[in-house]
Amino acid sequence: MLSVIQFLLKKCGKCRNLEVPALVDWLSSSLCLLCHQMEEMDTEIGQNILTDLALVLLQNGFPKTPESEKKVEMKKVSEICCAVLERMLAWVLDTVATEKQGSASPTGKAVRCWLQVYSLVVFQGMAPPESLQPLFGHIFTRVLTYNPHLTVSDAIHLQREWSFARTSLLLATLYRKVFVAFQPEELTRRLQQVLETSEVNWHHVLSCVSTLLVCHSQADQLVKGLLGGLLRKAFANYDLESLITTFLIARQAALEGPALFPPYAEWFKLTFGNGSSLHGSSKKALIFFFKFLSQLVPFEAPQYLKVHLLHPPFVPSKYRSLLLEYITLAKTRLADLKVSLEDMGLYENLSSTKEASQPSCQALRDVEKATQIFRNTGKIPASVMEASIFRRSYYISRFLPALLVPRVLPETPDTRMTLIEALKRAEKISPNAYATYLEECEAAKRKPLREGSAEKEVGGPKEPLERLKAELEALRLLVTDADKHGAIPAQIAVISGKLMEVLGHVTDDDEAASLTLRVRLDLSAPEVGAADQGAVDLLLASFCQDVMAASFFLPPDRQGPWPSLFVKMICGHRPLLSSLLSRLCQLLYHQGPSLSDAHVLGLAAFVVHFNEAEPLLPPVDLCFPSVPQAALHTDLPLAGLWDYLLAPRSGDSALFCLRFCTAAISYFLCKFPSLSHEHLSSVLHPGFMKKLQYVLPRLCLEARETGYEGDSAAFPWKMLSCLPPCYQKAALGLWKQTRFQELLREEAFQLTLPEWLKMELQVLPDQDLLSANERQEFHSWSLHQHYLPRSVAAGGCGGDLTEMGALFTSAILDFLQRTEAEACSLQTNPKCSLTPARGNPDLYCRFQELVLELELERRRGMKEHFLFQVFRERLRALGTGAALGDRLLRQQELLSQTRILLSLPPSVLVATQKRGGEIVVACEGFFSFVNTELRNSCSRGCSLPYDITAHFFRGLLSTSLECSHPAREVTAVLSSCQTRCPILLCSAARWWPRLEFVLCSQWKRLFGAPLAQGLQSLKDLRSSLQSCLAWEAASLPFNTAWVSAACLHFTVQQQADPEEKGEVLRKLGPKTEQFLVYVLFFSVMDFISAKVAPQEGTDVHKDLEWSSRVLQRLVEEGLGWLAVFCPAGKGCELYETLRDAVSDQHLKMLPVAFYSLLFAFDVEKLIREQTFLPVALDMYAQLLQLFTERATMVGPSQEEQSLHICNLGDSLLLIQQARQLLLRAIPRCPPGSFSNLQEMLGLCGDLDPELKAALISTGGDLLEEGLLLF
Repeated sequence: MLSVIQFLLKKCGKCRNLEVPALVDWLSSSLCLLCHQMEEMDTEIGQNILTDLALVLLQNGFPKTPESEKKVEMKKVSEICCAVLERMLAWVLDTVATEKQGSASPTGKAVRCWLQVYSLVVFQGMAPPESLQPLFGHIFTRVLTYNPHLTVSDAIHLQREWSFARTSLLLATLYRKVFVAFQPEELTRRLQQVLETSEVNWHHVLSCVSTLLVCHSQADQLVKGLLGGLLRKAFANYDLESLITTFLIARQAALEGPALFPPYAEWFKLTFGNGSSLHGSSKKALIFFFKFLSQLVPFEAPQYLKVHLLHPPFVPSKYRSLLLEYITLAKTRLADLKVSLEDMGLYENLSSTKEASQPSCQALRDVEKATQIFRNTGKIPASVMEASIFRRSYYISRFLPALLVPRVLPETPDTRMTLIEALKRAEKISPNAYATYLEECEAAKRKPLREGSAEKEVGGPKEPLERLKAELEALRLLVTDADKHGAIPAQIAVISGKLMEVLGHVTDDDEAASLTLRVRLDLSAPEVGAADQGAVDLLLASFCQDVMAASFFLPPDRQGPWPSLFVKMICGHRPLLSSLLSRLCQLLYHQGPSLSDAHVLGLAAFVVHFNEAEPLLPPVDLCFPSVPQAALHTDLPLAGLWDYLLAPRSGDSALFCLRFCTAAISYFLCKFPSLSHEHLSSVLHPGFMKKLQYVLPRLCLEARETGYEGDSAAFPWKMLSCLPPCYQKAALGLWKQTRFQELLREEAFQLTLPEWLKMELQVLPDQDLLSANERQEFHSWSLHQHYLPRSVAAGGCGGDLTEMGALFTSAILDFLQRTEAEACSLQTNPKCSLTPARGNPDLYCRFQELVLELELERRRGMKEHFLFQVFRERLRALGTGAALGDRLLRQQELLSQTRILLSLPPSVLVATQKRGGEIVVACEGFFSFVNTELRNSCSRGCSLPYDITAHFFRGLLSTSLECSHPAREVTAVLSSCQTRCPILLCSAARWWPRLEFVLCSQWKRLFGAPLAQGLQSLKDLRSSLQSCLAWEAASLPFNTAWVSAACLHFTVQQQADPEEKGEVLRKLGPKTEQFLVYVLFFSVMDFISAKVAPQEGTDVHKDLEWSSRVLQRLVEEGLGWLAVFCPAGKGCELYETLRDAVSDQHLKMLPVAFYSLLFAFDVEKLIREQTFLPVALDMYAQLLQLFTERATMVGPSQEEQSLHICNLGDSLLLIQQARQLLLRAIPRCPPGSFSNLQEMLGLCGDLDPELKAALISTGGDLLEEGLLLF
């Protein structure tokens, strides 16, 4: 037949012109008939015939010879061939326009046979490119300009029916055949050329835009560029047609969903919503633009009018009337359509292809969307708050009734109830409405839910889910056939459309495109939205089945881009991501060990491509619902999430981690065999490599061997995809791969020692697969054979044992910080069945062994202990911020550091050094740590906790064994403590009843000699005090040393009854001024401690009474007592040492103690001292400062209140009383009190003008009188 056609073509060159149309008719009708008869013929033979015929027509219709060089006969042949091809194209387009059954009808099947010819001509290289470009260029132009009978108004009305999912399969196939012949840039150029030069068929143009967006991944940028060019031309030439074309194309592109193009509302805001927009360049441009919008109004769909009203274009204030006229016109049109802007939902999808929902249904969807946002963010959605103010009619009449639908409330408040309570606290729900809601919910408990209730309306219909399932099954047929991979992008676009139907109530245009969207994920008890559960499970299950089905026929690198397109399609539906990640958390973190092999392989592949699409995804906050303001980790990138979900804490979870990471890495290396090292970490999450480096050597001895040269065998994905797989064998095969070993040399993929320690600390020994002996062997290999000799650059220690100790210490401290935060949250979360990690005790043993080894080295080298260096560096990194969170974090760090010290031998706290040929005790490191850090973390003020106090003294005695004169060294250290670390001696005085037996027995065990003089002095002093309290002595022993005063104070507080305390003071006898002031100091500190930490068993009233008794004794004997409250550096050198023994917080609270004591006495007796007024004014100024700091804090917590005056009411009352006391006292103070008047006026400053005036009035007169006397 081919020869017949060629013969006819040769003869037709000699035909008369009248015979040419008949020949064209005959040829074209014969080709159509042949297409119709393809089903009756052998498919391959028939297709070959058609292809050969088309090739002849193409070669003659579009020959290489230029038109000018053709002979007359050849020109006629070319015209006939072009006419036949044109007639066949018209037949295709007529069929598309008239056949309702599409490709299922006989004519539709025949057309598909002809369309297949285009693909064979292109892909088999039968025709030269110079012939293909004109042919397909002509086809492209002809399709776009075919039968241009539709007007712009028709396009505005009908374009939502022209999305890709609704486009005729024949027309979409024709587009795809044309697309393969051109680059995307060339397609958009040709499209713009046709739009500018020809009258077009809007149906074909807009469906072509949809198909282009679906079939080309970079088409969105090209379409945006096309829109930008059309806009510039429109406003440069005031070209109405270009502006109309821009709007039609933008709306059409938005119909394909946010994964492919921004929603129309977002595009409109970005294009016309700012001052730099093209329409705002001049008054003429504004008039042109609003004239265009006004002309559109009679034809606009309501959703587009709503976009223009809710997101109006930017207009300078002087041209505001143009916008107001348009708003009036648009609202009138909405009223004519009986669409109320007030009834529009908060999250209505303004770019949806579906008709607007009824207001009541939309309100129910708004409630569910708002609940989902609240669950993700922990905050009331901004749209709800805005609606309560600016759209109050909808909020009151629609939203609140849908939110407050009566239901049976759960025992633990769910997200919806928490949102209701939050709105009530924000005064967005009235108390009456809230009370009515609770009453109706109680009534709902007593009767079953009615079938017509709103809660049942919220549940999504099953029909859209079934349609989604059918399209997913259709995708599976495509991924398993390499010849059908070209149809995959189109099928995934159809799936996206079906998914949008399923999730119609959550496809919010603003939320989908918002870059500020966050995902809040509860790691302990993840919740999947009820409306999303079915869709999420269906998508994940389908993906896993597709991976297994495709891997059965093809390796991953030959499966095409379907997995990436599938995952990116899901990422485009951003409101679904919260439920998707929660479901992944359930599967991987909670149910991982029970997953089947197919699920593990499929989810591993899914996670690889999910990581590939990370730029499309929002950050994640891992948190606990019981503490909505606190997060375990904020702004977590998606790749970091897998480190939390894959936690090898038990034997089962370690095996699952091995299975999952082996599958993920094997899939990745097979899927991307040629990916460069620079781009590896952007696709392959380094955590998978690190988890495998941790788990495999732990479970397999063979992996601990070194010196692998690398194996060039195939990656084990094929072994894994043939169920059931042997994961350990596959993991070892992967471990020995050359490329895998090369990856291990990359810094990003190396498992460092801190990371190894972090994982090993989380292991639960009672659930571990390794026995205690096996665990010890693994620790020894990891620490001493693997990481110790390894270079620092490779994550090791470079042979430095001290470096290993420092890394070990930091890892333990980080672990303690994390577990404390987790424990606090888990204890208050009733939904969580997890228990906080306790730490691996075997690893703590390895740490103690390491410290002991380093301790022996330090003894020889006489160096400072590495622990204090690590502590200082970590605390320096935390800073000294004044905010509550910073202080609590620092305090928690100090507690963890103290726990580490207490877990080590006491001798670690004390060093030795050579001095004059002798070995002496050196405590500078511990003294510095106490004075700078521990002192400020003690709630008791002037004493450390018992455990760290006893630990130090035990370490002191143990270390003194190395000295030539142990007793002398111990006494020397105790003496030096009086000035260098006084809080240690204060602590010894407080805890001596418990310390005495411990230290005396240890001394006897170590030396068998009399106690060191320093310890004996403390023992004797305490014994004398106890004898006196037991009425066995007539007077109390005392000396000028403050240590005696401390012992007296703590002994009295611990043993004396209230009525006995006065008798104790009377036994002191005369000349005890300095001693009593010391006692007053300690009593005041205990009073402050009772105010700061009342929960520790202290009694504020008893402490205040004891301080009052001491002060009473001082006042009665006319002794000076103000030195206790005198500002630092103001002639109170005797008490500077004691101030170094007290926390800074206690010193801040001195004004509270000062005025609390004053109110128990007659002021006339107290003001006789000339230094009273300056000290009282200084205390008053500090009291005001303390109140100011407290009052400016927003929402103080219980911890914050404990660090200040108990509450604002008490502090304000104390300030008022102090102020009244000063105003009464100032006129009666002796003249000498005003010697430093200017300084006292400076203390008042602008804080209290009345007090300042009283000082000037009284002090000025007294000074003048004094000057007259001289």
